[in-house]
Amino acid sequence: MAEPEFLISDFAKFERPQQLHLGFQALDRFRTLNGDFPRPQNAADAAEVIAITTQLNTDADVEIDENLIQQLAFQAQGDLSPMVAVFGGWGAQEVLKAVSQKFGPTFQWLYFDSLESLPDNAVLNEETCKPIGSRYDGQIVVFGRDFHERLTKMKQFLVGAGAIGCEMLKNWAMMGVGTGGDGVNLAVTDLDTIEKSNLNRQFLFRPPDVGKLKSETAVRAIQVMNPDMVGKFKVYKDPVGPDTESVFGNDFFEPLDVVVNALDNVEARTYVDRRCVFFRKPLLESGTLGTKGNTQVVVPFLTESYSSSQDPPEKSFPMCTIKSFPNQIEHTIAVH
Repeated sequence: MAEPEFLISDFAKFERPQQLHLGFQALDRFRTLNGDFPRPQNAADAAEVIAITTQLNTDADVEIDENLIQQLAFQAQGDLSPMVAVFGGWGAQEVLKAVSQKFGPTFQWLYFDSLESLPDNAVLNEETCKPIGSRYDGQIVVFGRDFHERLTKMKQFLVGAGAIGCEMLKNWAMMGVGTGGDGVNLAVTDLDTIEKSNLNRQFLFRPPDVGKLKSETAVRAIQVMNPDMVGKFKVYKDPVGPDTESVFGNDFFEPLDVVVNALDNVEARTYVDRRCVFFRKPLLESGTLGTKGNTQVVVPFLTESYSSSQDPPEKSFPMCTIKSFPNQIEHTIAVH
């Protein structure tokens, strides 16, 4: 605690970990003194946390950004499901390191912040961020009720219900995406059925589900997680492509707010990307290859599209991949 070493997660914020190290100690002391974390957007509580941080900084001699510590205090009672998932995955990775004794663990302290995710034009105050006794209070504390209500009214389309699709649906359920109003706000499609090999990473599926449609089974699972999702889904078992434009046509795409790709082949991903460009819809594109992952947020008139660039083909396979993480049939016959 007194002489920490930090794992830097963002070199654009090189000075943040030292400040957050003191800030979290200040939060802990505040809770000890007051019985709870600081109230959302409460200036008096935040000022007390800043004062405690300054007191703890007597020996550390760290330059403190009071706005950073204030935001830490404002959001101390909040939690965001996607960010919790990131740290859960990180924790699971550390367990695997310990069990396998194959890789070195994260050394000492890791702090991560994403304050740039806070919208500039949001009205955040004690009233709009006050918990309302719902399962979404952690989200409301951070982003406010207006943001949460906007999420509940969003119309989204998920293409693919495999490993990434399961994770995305779980996040939608925990965040309450599309749960507002009386009609159907969400759509998901996947033509695949569940295989036994899917069960190790597609966590919405269980052994009795083998042979069933992924899209239908995944939606049933998240409706158990969050009953607010019941009646909010239109489930399809069709591929998205030129042959199904009678299903996913103009009337389907026009009302959408966001499209999410969770596909495992490039041809389908580029087709969805072209449709999003045509209809001017934001696209969250993501994919995995072995142990590698990629995400890309495509915003009309602001970013390039998914199809604008392509990774060059690999001329050879790294030996570390062949030895430790073979994930293609070619890896099993590669010769060094």
